[in-house]
Amino acid sequence: MHIWPGRPYPLGATYDGSGTNFAIFSEVADRIELVLVEPDGAETRVDLPEVDAFVWHGYLPAIAPGQRYGYRVHGPYDPAAGHRCDPSKLLLDPYAKAISGQVDGHESLYSYRFADQAQRNTLDSASHTMTSIVVSPYFDWGHDRPPRHEYHESVIYEAHVKGLTAQHPGVPPEYRGTYLAMAHPAVIGHLSSLGVTAVELMPVHQFVQDPSLTAKGLTNYWGYNTIGFFAPHNGYSAFASSGQQVQEFKAMVKAMHEADIEVILDVVYNHTAEGNHLGPTLSFRGIDNANYYRLVDEDRTHYFDTTGTGNSLLMRSPHVLQLIMDSLRYWVQEMHVDGFRFDLAATLARQFHEVDRLSAFFDLVQQDPVVSQVKLIAEPWDLGDGGYQVGGFPPLWTEWNGKYRDTVRDFWRSEPSTLGEFASRLSGSSDLYEHTGRRPLASVNFVTAHDGFTLRDLVSYNDKHNEANGEENRDGESFNRSWNGGVEGPTDDPEITRLRARQQRNFLTTLLLSQGVPMIAHGDELGRTQQGNNNVYCQDNATSWVDWDLDADQVDLLAFTRLVIGLRAAHPVFRRRRFFAGSAEHGGESALGDVVWLSPGGQHMDAGAWQGDQARMVQVFLNGDAIREPDARGSRVVDDSFLVLFNGHYKKVLFTLPGADYGTEWTVVLDTHAMRNRGRVHRSRTRLTLEHRSVVVLTRPPERHAPAVSGIGAAEVAASEAAVVHGPAGGGGRPTADGARRAPLR
Repeated sequence: MHIWPGRPYPLGATYDGSGTNFAIFSEVADRIELVLVEPDGAETRVDLPEVDAFVWHGYLPAIAPGQRYGYRVHGPYDPAAGHRCDPSKLLLDPYAKAISGQVDGHESLYSYRFADQAQRNTLDSASHTMTSIVVSPYFDWGHDRPPRHEYHESVIYEAHVKGLTAQHPGVPPEYRGTYLAMAHPAVIGHLSSLGVTAVELMPVHQFVQDPSLTAKGLTNYWGYNTIGFFAPHNGYSAFASSGQQVQEFKAMVKAMHEADIEVILDVVYNHTAEGNHLGPTLSFRGIDNANYYRLVDEDRTHYFDTTGTGNSLLMRSPHVLQLIMDSLRYWVQEMHVDGFRFDLAATLARQFHEVDRLSAFFDLVQQDPVVSQVKLIAEPWDLGDGGYQVGGFPPLWTEWNGKYRDTVRDFWRSEPSTLGEFASRLSGSSDLYEHTGRRPLASVNFVTAHDGFTLRDLVSYNDKHNEANGEENRDGESFNRSWNGGVEGPTDDPEITRLRARQQRNFLTTLLLSQGVPMIAHGDELGRTQQGNNNVYCQDNATSWVDWDLDADQVDLLAFTRLVIGLRAAHPVFRRRRFFAGSAEHGGESALGDVVWLSPGGQHMDAGAWQGDQARMVQVFLNGDAIREPDARGSRVVDDSFLVLFNGHYKKVLFTLPGADYGTEWTVVLDTHAMRNRGRVHRSRTRLTLEHRSVVVLTRPPERHAPAVSGIGAAEVAASEAAVVHGPAGGGGRPTADGARRAPLR
């Protein structure tokens, strides 16, 4: 086969309509063979003829999309020196745009014999590994445009492609669990009616199934085991045999954008699926081990690991940094995604040993004209020393706020903590972010995520129940800050059932009415349960999938979630772009009066109340007439004002509404104990008895002298639609799970 010299850039396989250019980096290789793989597994091997700046390259005319290929890299095999080249292993292209097949755990994938790890293994891995696929770059995007929702207007929905869609009755069976299912009107209809603005997809980069799990009948369900940073995972494709997963993924993004929903990817650039020194040789290890991985300085046979997965990518290597930046740009420019959530992001900042917010990776992101303009969300911790970095990322970044999660969970299970901590989290966590010039949008607030209990399980279990994972319940977090209400797991006790339903509403209300960017985990709006399993990373089955067969309580919870998201969307007082004027330890209070914290008696909080560790009852006044930041056109923003009454106590508490200075008349828009109270009007200084562990939200219109309101009048909507969510028995206002009816305030 005749090969042309080709070009060293771009890396990967690039089809131009006439043929394909192949380019791969390796500083240590002596020779690299391009391997073309036929459908029957037969190989055609061609030496790459050119090398420029350690990039080996060549061009093959007539090689078209759908062609499977791999590489065999000849070079030193000296683990003690950090080199592991082995031409007996067929290797994936690090820049592959699509990947075929899966690994099967065969001994040939490893560099040692199972019976004797000291013995070199030169068995050929070709029939047991994955292959790269040449893809077509062409796709009809039509008039696709990114929604570009501002952070303060965003509601993020964390979702798993298969978990969300595998059991959806509105999706054709052959599409369930795939990108095409995510693009189906039944799924998009649910997301749109819910009111979310972005889906944050759990890993969709090509990942590897762990043989140790498959041997136990389990799978790598979550996907935090990446091997292809440019390739959509083939297991989520309905028709993946020839690289069709790329087209399907693009169709999903296009459909989401048409519904005004952004697509954010959960990405894993901190490690790869090749594991530690006993892991398989699939790609990077056999191409240039010492350039891609961080090795132990004193013993380069072993890998430096801050992720708990066996290896960490070498973040001071220019080739690793190029790989990551090229990948990010590819997903934005070619796949049209709208942002990224970076798994264990603290590892990306470890240019040397410590987490450094001035590391080369952050510098590259900051100056990149493409990547710097999309949503960048950090999981701000890893498993290394000093890895917990909440509040420590640069100005462009937002962060999963783990302190928000912990504080709100503790409040609703009545654990001792100060009111100042709770107030700070509700007001945007300025104590964490303001010192670096960031705003409330830096805080991605969440109560639950994929890692841990679902919302329903958070209020139903004190302890994890992970026996099905095959690790004798040792895996998963043991300290969950959860409370079961008195009985572990399912119960027929009506009082506990009502309490759990109310607690779910309490969490959703707190989350969605806090300053910052709220994130909901998929299925929490439906009361999804994992039966107490808080680590379903290996449960690709009904344990982790969303069950769309809803009972009456679940339908009510869905309607409630839509209502609160709609309330947030309608009122800028809940989604301010800037912090309140005052200090975080007093919940942002200042002379401006944009927020005021009041005792249950309706009096301004004194200093002692802020310091006590038993503060569980509080009122918050959010002043719609004192929003400092202008709207997008520079005009003053004026909104309704709100009173939010929190009773986190285990007893009923008598609250007194504040005096007429705050408002003479208040209308109930939300009561997590009794939604039938919605629309009721109360005068100032009225006494209200709040059920134990409940929230009541009241509103009044802006002062009469103020300009027109920038949002929907909550009092008027509450009065006119009070029966929609909880009307008379059998009153057909309930929305369905597929989003056939919109919730109030939408």
